[in-house]
Amino acid sequence: MSMDNDRSGLPVTRRDVLMAGAATAASAAAPTATAQSAAAAAVAPGEQPSMAKVALNVNGRVHELDIDTRTTLLDALREHLHLTGSKRGCDQGQCGACTVLVDGRRTVSCLTLAVMNPGAKVTTIEGLGTPQRLHPMQAAFIKHDGFQCGYCTPGQICSAVGVLDEIRRGVPSHATTDLTARPLLSAVELRERMSGNLCRCGAYSNIVEAITEVAGVKA
Repeated sequence: MSMDNDRSGLPVTRRDVLMAGAATAASAAAPTATAQSAAAAAVAPGEQPSMAKVALNVNGRVHELDIDTRTTLLDALREHLHLTGSKRGCDQGQCGACTVLVDGRRTVSCLTLAVMNPGAKVTTIEGLGTPQRLHPMQAAFIKHDGFQCGYCTPGQICSAVGVLDEIRRGVPSHATTDLTARPLLSAVELRERMSGNLCRCGAYSNIVEAITEVAGVKA
């Protein structure tokens, strides 16, 4: 079946249109395929990754690992130790889903190499509490509905625990107005400090309520 003649007077069929579209797509994909082939050719055949032994103290237990030096702390936790509570989100340190505590300080594990943390005390969501004995922050998140889908929740909870420790130690944030005084436990402070943890379900107000409640409890 033929389409109407174009303005130049030449007949254009449906087959012509489909063939032209396929040719355009193929030409656009060619540079990408060429670049991928070149990158693959640049890798020396049989090349082995650089391995290293590292001892990680995770949730109170020391684990001896022999891993690729490029392995992130997140991959070491999930793929080697099978602690899957820490989630992979953006892999760029922007969403906070992979947040864990390293020596008590919150850290995005997707941007931290495992070999950078020998002997450091790493605490994941699994190490904060158990279903039978919840950490106060975990209990507060449940009480105040501080989650919906739950994907970001492990990172949110670990970050929230770190936030309260920062405030106790007097660490200022961008929302702190007086750098010589102890930071106030306010909604503005909490929102600023938790801004690196994204919740696509929008449970932010409930998260602030949960953290505020725990602030008066020794975690």
